[in-house]
Amino acid sequence: MQAGSGRVLAGIDLGTLTCRLLVARVAGDGALTELHSDRRVLRLGEGFALNRRLSQAAMTRVIEVLQDWHRGLANFGVEHVAAVATSAVREAENREEFLQRARGEAGFEVDVLTGEEEARRTMLGIRSGLPARLGAVLGFDIGGGSTEFMLHRSDGSARIHSLELGVVRLTEEFLAHDPPLSEELKRARDSIHAGAGRAKRSLGDLGEVTLVGTAGTITTLAAMAQRLATYEAARIHNSVLPLSTIRDLEGELLGRSTVQRRGLPGLEPGREDVIVAGTLILRGVMEAFGLTTCLVSDLGLREGIVLHL
Repeated sequence: MQAGSGRVLAGIDLGTLTCRLLVARVAGDGALTELHSDRRVLRLGEGFALNRRLSQAAMTRVIEVLQDWHRGLANFGVEHVAAVATSAVREAENREEFLQRARGEAGFEVDVLTGEEEARRTMLGIRSGLPARLGAVLGFDIGGGSTEFMLHRSDGSARIHSLELGVVRLTEEFLAHDPPLSEELKRARDSIHAGAGRAKRSLGDLGEVTLVGTAGTITTLAAMAQRLATYEAARIHNSVLPLSTIRDLEGELLGRSTVQRRGLPGLEPGREDVIVAGTLILRGVMEAFGLTTCLVSDLGLREGIVLHL
């Protein structure tokens, strides 16, 4: 195929914490060439754990960014765009209000994914960037409102489990103090342990599986482990996070308040208050599953949305 050939497609992931855009040229063999990308920590699910509703302020933040992205897509000759929403919108009592605003004010038809479909498209993105030698893969996506597990074997068989446990939800439900109190941490760990147990029973045999983590919590922890002053996807993608490093990072984060975490090398601005919850989830799941390393993927749902097109 000639250079520059292929379809130009765009995918938008409206997550509970972060919203992401990818514009890519897709070749006939499914190879992606990024033309443009953007990510904003917009907290669409802020306060959701309290009343199961999307706040007006959060919806407006996201709508304004969608309007900006809609204007920018014209510069790339995009043939088709798919916008999807995940946990917060999926569960919100006022989800229809948000979907109508996205349609009427920003020009996007937003598809609300089930947890299973979110996991399936995430695995599409993950698999597209993995080394060919890998066999069984356990994809792992810690979101703002939910966590997805995707067990994918080399024969094509798959099992999926969606857990209603994410960094925003865990923070708002358990971690009221800054830094968290020991009893708050115990309740959070107990919740994670129970959820990980359900996921493990649902997924079945995990022998000889490679854990592959994607999305902001895990890529941020990888950047922190490498003490990166600025995010470098090439250094993050396919790097390895040992469980021992995750435990060290957890101790470093728990010893600081939100304000004191700001400016830590590798910590994405806007994640200072939820990175503790993400670290607790990653550590808890790895310990419950008996896994000592996590392979890091910079590709995930956003790329899977485009590949699904």
